[in-house]
Amino acid sequence: MQHAFDTESTPSLETPSVPPELTSPRAKLVYLFLSANGETTLSELQSALDMQKLSLYSILSTLRERELINQQAERYVVDN
Repeated sequence: MQHAFDTESTPSLETPSVPPELTSPRAKLVYLFLSANGETTLSELQSALDMQKLSLYSILSTLRERELINQQAERYVVDN
């Protein structure tokens, strides 16, 4: 007998994990957004997360310095 909540037949969704060195809630948010959405621009981040560009520049710079993301022209992507 199969139950309605049988997890064997339910496809699993991968939840992106946050690197332990990220302590800022906003940095975690930006990282998770990039993990879930792939490549994105600064303007797309600003619109989707309702954050100021100045804050985003700082967060993205920190994420790049820690080698957690890469910048390819005007697009940002999680470093795999």
